[in-house]
Amino acid sequence: MTTAPIEDVAVNLGARSYTVRVGRGLIARAGAEIAPLLRRPRVAVVTEETVAACQLDRLRAGLSAYGITCEVLILPAGEGTKSWPYLQQTVEWLLEQKVERGDIVIALGGGVIGDLVGFAAAVLRRGVRFVQIPTSLLAQVDSSVGGKTGINSPRGKNLIGAFHQPSLVLADIDALDSLPGRDFLAGYGEVVKYGLLGDAGFFDWLDTNAPAMAAGDKVLRQQAVRHAVRMKADIVERDETEQGDRALLNLGHTFGHALEAATGFSDRLLHGEGVAIGCLLAFDLSARLGLCSQEAPERVAEHLARMGMKRRLSDIPGDLPGRDALIALMGQDKKVQDGTMRFILARGIGESFVTADVPKAALEALLDEALSL
Repeated sequence: MTTAPIEDVAVNLGARSYTVRVGRGLIARAGAEIAPLLRRPRVAVVTEETVAACQLDRLRAGLSAYGITCEVLILPAGEGTKSWPYLQQTVEWLLEQKVERGDIVIALGGGVIGDLVGFAAAVLRRGVRFVQIPTSLLAQVDSSVGGKTGINSPRGKNLIGAFHQPSLVLADIDALDSLPGRDFLAGYGEVVKYGLLGDAGFFDWLDTNAPAMAAGDKVLRQQAVRHAVRMKADIVERDETEQGDRALLNLGHTFGHALEAATGFSDRLLHGEGVAIGCLLAFDLSARLGLCSQEAPERVAEHLARMGMKRRLSDIPGDLPGRDALIALMGQDKKVQDGTMRFILARGIGESFVTADVPKAALEALLDEALSL
């Protein structure tokens, strides 16, 4: 199989600029990548149990090859780790390791670890540097890039956090080999989102190549990750703190986050699965409002079906709350302004926009139908 060279995507944010490196073997060469950032040859690594079993020895060896020592905190896997108790544990552990402002904290893991560790780095000593080493597809294309960090509240997803940009992101395509199929497809929910929100050509490319990506083609995986990261970087550069365009990256998330809260942030529904279902709901709502043709949501549904992904509320195991309870959960979304929900809707594939102009009756009818299918 052909190996693509490592590719760099610059995130240009003035003094907070950094590079996202995308390619194979980056964890094994982490010492070479991180050494130029260090003031002293030591780092603190925070990871979780599942990732540690697959990747930690490789990271240790890569750091050791450049004389870098590391202390490691291994947390439990799962969305429940993105919470106050584990934030406190992480911050106190970093203080115990005498991590200074000039040191580097490494987040080795998926979106949960990246968000948690990034937030811990943001609040520790009012801000220490950190490096993202995302090991899931979802984290590589989305959560590791852009500086959003945080934890969940029982009231909603990501409601507690800070913007804190990493100093470097190492997206190792080889790390995706260890992902279970369900986790890869959940991450793919964030990949296809980029085509749906702003690049119809990318969606067409995915429609052709995504099955081979899921089957393990690393060249295609790298192409998809690099393209998604470039799209996100472009948006973040225009709107770092989500005052405008960056909200487009939340296509599918208003619905998805409510569904995650409704399922208790459990493995009943992974984040990327909620995003995929939410994207289809957003397109269904757009068609219902006459903003796009009915062909658009049909094409989205067909694509998700071909990929073997969750796309309906009935695909979520267990009971869900009723329509009004789901709408109440949606009302906790971070995009709410002046008490009014904002939605990312679409005029077609690749043409999304932000609006608060959604009649409550249309939203209720959409959810009534979705809950009945």
